[in-house]
Amino acid sequence: MEGIEGERSSYKLQPSRINNEDILFCIDIDPQSMAELKGATSGRPNGRPFTRLDAIKQAIVLFVNAKLTINPQHRFAFATLSDSVSWLRKEFSSEVESTVAAMRRLSATTSSSQPDLTTLFRLAAHEAKKSRMQGRILRVILFYCRSTVRPRHQWPVNQKLFTFDVMYLHDKPGPDNCPQEIYDSLVEALEHVTEYEGYILESGQGLARVLFRHMLILLSHPQQRCAQDYMDIPKSLVKKVPQAEPMLTEDNAPSSQ
Repeated sequence: MEGIEGERSSYKLQPSRINNEDILFCIDIDPQSMAELKGATSGRPNGRPFTRLDAIKQAIVLFVNAKLTINPQHRFAFATLSDSVSWLRKEFSSEVESTVAAMRRLSATTSSSQPDLTTLFRLAAHEAKKSRMQGRILRVILFYCRSTVRPRHQWPVNQKLFTFDVMYLHDKPGPDNCPQEIYDSLVEALEHVTEYEGYILESGQGLARVLFRHMLILLSHPQQRCAQDYMDIPKSLVKKVPQAEPMLTEDNAPSSQ
């Protein structure tokens, strides 16, 4: 027994530090962010359509509340993507009220051209260095809403200072739409810049609930993630097949006594 206990004691999980996160949300405010979502008009004043941007705002507020419930030390800041990136709220904060205020100020632009993610990566790298000095890590979550325009970027291959997640909401493929090419470009950008395992999630269904379900996956901490190829959540809810009743035999037949 002593030998067995000795062998067992040699297998130990090495402790590792899980850092608090600074999370920078970057929201695409191209006119395509105003695409209407299906079956989501309830609660809108005057029957105004419920758009991708409306769903993104709700998803971010839900995410921040859930993330702070897990760990109240996480912090959040916000930027927008049009042709390039601009700050919406630069200061990282753990206050839900500041997130709600930022979402109220968020609105779509009337026009935009091919976006350049280089500015976003430069900004994120600068903030990541400041986060590291405080014993924290930086993550960028990009919401991209365009089905016709591929983003571009220029970034050194050996600079991976932050984790990069992408939520891609798009239209169906068509004569003017190329969501698969755009998705491939976003995957390339993610693999180019992300420090820890980054996730890219997409939806062309036009359903808010799909976005909310994907946001649950992004709650996962970058330092605790498996590779996305191995991820099988969320699992679909299927009806449980009723089990057939066992056949009566001499062994399990009810007694007549």
